[in-house]
Amino acid sequence: MAMLRSYVSGRWHTSSAEGAPLRDAVTGEEIARISSAGVDFAAALDHGRRVGGPALRELTFHQRGALLKALASYLREHREELYALSARSGATRNDSLVDVDGGIGVLFTYSSKAKRELPNSRVYVEGVPEPLGRGGTFVGQHIGTALRGVAVQINAFNFPVWGPLEKFAPAFVAGVPSLIKPASQTAYLTEKLVELIVASGLLPEGSVQLVSGSAGDLLDHLTEQDLVGFTGSASTARLLRTHPAVVRSAVRFNAEADSLNCSILGPDAVAGTPEFDLFVKQLTHEMTSKAGQKCTAIRRAIVPAALLDDVADAASARLAKVVIGNPADESVRMGALAGLEQREEVRRSLKSLLEAGEVVFGSPDRVDVVGADAERGAFLSPVLLKADPDLAQPHEVEAFGPVATLLPYTSTDHAVELAARGAGSLVGSVVSYDPGFTSSVVLGAAPWHGRLLVLDRDDAGESTGHGSPLPNLVHGGPGRAGGGEELGGVRGVLHHLQRTAVQGSPRVLSAVTDRWVTGAPRTSSDVHPFRKSLAELKVGDSVVAGPRTVTLDDVEHFADFTGDTFYAHMDEEAAAANPFFGGRVAHGYLVVSFAAGLFVSPEPGPVLANYGLDNLRFLTPTFPGDELTVTLTAKQITPREDQEYGEVRWDADLVNQKGESVAKYDVLTLVAKS
Repeated sequence: MAMLRSYVSGRWHTSSAEGAPLRDAVTGEEIARISSAGVDFAAALDHGRRVGGPALRELTFHQRGALLKALASYLREHREELYALSARSGATRNDSLVDVDGGIGVLFTYSSKAKRELPNSRVYVEGVPEPLGRGGTFVGQHIGTALRGVAVQINAFNFPVWGPLEKFAPAFVAGVPSLIKPASQTAYLTEKLVELIVASGLLPEGSVQLVSGSAGDLLDHLTEQDLVGFTGSASTARLLRTHPAVVRSAVRFNAEADSLNCSILGPDAVAGTPEFDLFVKQLTHEMTSKAGQKCTAIRRAIVPAALLDDVADAASARLAKVVIGNPADESVRMGALAGLEQREEVRRSLKSLLEAGEVVFGSPDRVDVVGADAERGAFLSPVLLKADPDLAQPHEVEAFGPVATLLPYTSTDHAVELAARGAGSLVGSVVSYDPGFTSSVVLGAAPWHGRLLVLDRDDAGESTGHGSPLPNLVHGGPGRAGGGEELGGVRGVLHHLQRTAVQGSPRVLSAVTDRWVTGAPRTSSDVHPFRKSLAELKVGDSVVAGPRTVTLDDVEHFADFTGDTFYAHMDEEAAAANPFFGGRVAHGYLVVSFAAGLFVSPEPGPVLANYGLDNLRFLTPTFPGDELTVTLTAKQITPREDQEYGEVRWDADLVNQKGESVAKYDVLTLVAKS
């Protein structure tokens, strides 16, 4: 039988040990063996730090994002190979779409985030410079730089494609190499994923490695620059979090663990309403999708006591229609659990839950299946329970399979209290059309949840569902759920960067960040900055233009032309009474327009378009007779990797004849590269 391989230190490694058997979840047939014996974990980490890290850090955020996009496209072309193996884990085609296509989607999302929300540089600049002295010669700036270690990613069995990719993508964009350690039950699918990644030839060597089998002494070799991301049980998370090397070096550790997620039905959502139907449909879908093996699945369905029987009957009717069996049969809607051991674990948890309740639908021991043997394959019937909400078991025992428990509540406060008894969850949902109820529940339950979905007739058509983590939003939760956060768009990237407060002169900070900082030197020449291509333009290039006198005729013409006849511009008496003005003033947008007229170089040239203003603030009123002068300085230059132009952010400072700033803002332009 074939032995799963590890990819470490730039080569594939096949263990010579006997290894442990891995079985097809549907047939029970042995399909591979797994062992990491012979892997030099210290060397693998060293390879990531010496080879992968430097190669990644040579690239900008945008360049890494472009590689992610190319990889996502490559994997999408080869996803049928992943689907074929996914079926052996018990996954239906729809389950495989969630895992495979969902993982590829994370790569596409992080590619877009890198391009749109991060600079085309190697340094992340966070926030604005902080003045630290009165004279403006001493300032501070927070920056983020890639950690010089390896992101060790220990994944669960239930999502062998999405799980590795959702950890890998933000680490890669950050410039940190990954070492992936999948759970053994479904590691054959992760091995295929990494095989495809390596075969693509798209990524720098050392940026991704794979360990198939036990982690051995991997954690013993962690340093203060490494990170650990873990998905799995809370008990294992506790062991890893307290590992001597993790504690000794304060290794950055993130856990996504057990979660007794709840869904709360509002009292307004009685039978016959769209919300009632949405709740029942969502509950049964979360019980059967991936055979309930999702860390985000609904475990506790919290419903008004008066609606308990209606929900039980409606959910049972839907569950009775679910066809269970071999995913190869097109009629099958729920496949097997990942393995026989997993089925026995779920049965043990069900036994504990039944001490607090009773079965509404299904059986822990009997199931009818299509196209397979119910005992050789890891099949289990969906089981819906109802229980006393005051007992402990429903709030403490997670059956990681197609199992959920109905819990009645008597008031809004009671519903929130029950949600909180999960002691920290990845996700919760509220299904109601009553904004007062949903607002109370969301604000009451939020401290115990990483994500909350409010589902109703208005958003149902576009909702991605209770159990679907999105790369744009955080995935994680407090307490029992591990206390960590993954994804969340750029937040996931920042987890892999070291935030450092840099103090110095504006000149120094401009050099460090490659952004012009107020107080840093400007460069003026006979060539207008708008006549320079992106290749010629430098941060700090500037032009001073003006003065232009603002007249009363200008103010009245602008008011007549635009229709903005606000009294402060047109009524001397009323304007004089205004404590902010004391007389008629020019329109703010008039003075900004005058500034554009002053600094523009109108002939055709490298500047292709002005696409916006940022951070506009009017600081001092402009009165008829004031003289305006503008200084425009190239603040940030961002080439676009896939275009013949880039973005230039200009600092605009408009002052009056007294030297007072009238307006400050950033001008955004597109400039040709050559």
